Amino acid sequence: MPIFYNSEFECADAVIARVGKHLKVATPLAAGKPVHLLNALYGRAKDDQEITLDIYTALTLAKPSGKSLLERRFLGPFVERVFGDYPDPEFHIDREQGKLPPNVHVFEFYFPAGRQLTSLHSQENYVSSNYTHVARDLIDAEVNVIAQLVAVEDDEGDFSLSCNPDISLDLMDELGEREDVVFVAQVNRNLPFMYGDAVIAKDRFDYALDAPKFDHRVFAPPRLPISDADYLIGLYASTLIKDGGELQIGIGTLGDALVYSMLLRHQDNGAYKQVLSSLALGKKFGAVVNRKGDTKPFVKGLFGATEMFVDSFMHLIKADIMKRRVYDHAILQRLLNEETITEDVNENTLFSLLQRHAIHPRLTESDFRFLKTFGVIRAGIEFEDGYLVLENGARIEGDFNKEDNTDKILGQCLGKRLANGAIVHGAFFLGPREFYDWLNAMPKEKRRMIHMKSVTKINQLYGHEELDRLHRKDARFVNTTMKMTLLGGAVSDQLEDGRVVSGVGGQYNFVAMAHALPDGHSLLQLRSTREVAGKTESNIVFNYGHITIPRHLRDIVITEYGIADLRGKTDSDVAAALIQVADSRFQGALIKQAKQAGKLRQDYRVPEMFCNNYPDAIASQLAGFRSMGLFHRLPFGSDFTDEELVLGKALKSLKKKAGSKLQILKLLIRPTTKSEELIRPYLRRMNLEHPKTIEERLYARLLAAELGAAVSQ
Repeated sequence: MPIFYNSEFECADAVIARVGKHLKVATPLAAGKPVHLLNALYGRAKDDQEITLDIYTALTLAKPSGKSLLERRFLGPFVERVFGDYPDPEFHIDREQGKLPPNVHVFEFYFPAGRQLTSLHSQENYVSSNYTHVARDLIDAEVNVIAQLVAVEDDEGDFSLSCNPDISLDLMDELGEREDVVFVAQVNRNLPFMYGDAVIAKDRFDYALDAPKFDHRVFAPPRLPISDADYLIGLYASTLIKDGGELQIGIGTLGDALVYSMLLRHQDNGAYKQVLSSLALGKKFGAVVNRKGDTKPFVKGLFGATEMFVDSFMHLIKADIMKRRVYDHAILQRLLNEETITEDVNENTLFSLLQRHAIHPRLTESDFRFLKTFGVIRAGIEFEDGYLVLENGARIEGDFNKEDNTDKILGQCLGKRLANGAIVHGAFFLGPREFYDWLNAMPKEKRRMIHMKSVTKINQLYGHEELDRLHRKDARFVNTTMKMTLLGGAVSDQLEDGRVVSGVGGQYNFVAMAHALPDGHSLLQLRSTREVAGKTESNIVFNYGHITIPRHLRDIVITEYGIADLRGKTDSDVAAALIQVADSRFQGALIKQAKQAGKLRQDYRVPEMFCNNYPDAIASQLAGFRSMGLFHRLPFGSDFTDEELVLGKALKSLKKKAGSKLQILKLLIRPTTKSEELIRPYLRRMNLEHPKTIEERLYARLLAAELGAAVSQ
């Protein structure tokens, strides 16, 4: 058993005493960090310059704080309400402020998108690595401390790696017997207890922190409104998801938009098809949808195999869309795929397993464990010396060569339905508070259908390829990219000047896997434009100084203007397909560049039906759909109050205008008397109803002017 501590400082001292003053600490990405322990280790390193502390992690999260007075006033009550007692990682706060001591370094392989662009320390110490290679790289770096947040069901049971078995499982397998490596758990009883490979015996850890003060809130990023562009990207992507297939999606509003459209497709198929018809889906993209997708409701359902088990999956599970169960046994799964057997257990189940040599005619101990694990033999039956032993002590010889034994086994020992199937395989999870509450409240038998596994079992086929190929039929890997080149290269992790926006993560693995599976596809979601310093730029470009996904792995790209089917196409056809889903303001320049480079036939013209790719056209289409009660900005709810949503929109608009003196001046002279009473509650929420300082008066005037136009409409 591990040595238990109720003080993070005593535990930190024990770790230092065990491994010495050169600490190389590996800790999970996102919500799985044992922040109290990390803060204690960091505090010791700050106090003692002889200690060197290297932290290896990713996706470090802290409560939002805000830089300006308006941001701080807005975030203060929201953060207290939503994040509560979540402890910020102190090394991260100091890194943000450029205050890390010289004996501390933080190495990360993935950042929250765009958050570390200006951090010199982060950019210098970024490690570019596929998620599946991170455990290998940590071993090469000679980490000597693995620290993890864990869940417990009861004081006597096992630990669960819960939200982060992703890399920890691989590290435990490789380093678990090393005397010079220490494993530390920090228990948090608010963390959902998850099953699959995440269940770990307590004695796999050397030390454990466990006290009520460590039961803090799990980090829960709030949901954000879904934009018009994101909704249409999600809508087009939903037409390419095959019933009976497998799905992987990422976090954020693009994932939410996809799931919303999948729910619409399943729950109100008439309205769904009406929307698609109004977008002329059949005329524009009918060929690819008919070949590779579907628009009918989900009957067989989906299986999820996803690096990140996102909260959007919660809605798919609730709606009985994500319901296709898979089993971790190749012969059993193949029989199900062939529809030779069903999940209902009967004599055909047993005979089919015998015919495929999954079990021996004379049962062995291993055969019995297999049959009982998967529910072919019912609970309550035991096995002893070649005999099946019933609850009343009766014994049946486990020999199918004898007809009488077979009849008895069929009559008295079979289960009713296959057991221990999974509807989701996930490597880590992160989501809003509602997601954690749902997991915690879920009955155990349902939660056991979510199998948490190591990232090497999710993000690649190697080592378990036969089984994965059976599980992942009609797989769709849906990810986000920042830019696409006209030759089909994707830019997803960094800028061409070398600054890292996020990281490779698992995207490359999933795209490559899509090509390795005969019926798999990679769907890259791309917003067609972005705003840079007040100027609109195309995200579809002729070329770019950095590529994440090489063009030989091009497949399907989706923008708010439609679907570009790129796999196996010529460079000219690829360029044309991407131009047709680009913003029309940039189509002419893209055509000119492609023709000059000899990558687009000289007689190419954009078909008329793709010449109205403008944001106003999208807004008009969405307005029509919203009149039908569809595509609400926050379809899955929000942690923000209605008041905060209005304020957030106003503050975002103000921030855009801040760089223009003329726009700020216009706001300052804009009259607000007509809407003064409507504005008052918002100013009160920001503690600006009665401004006292010059700064407060200025901000109150600007905010009132910005709000005036919105609330008086």
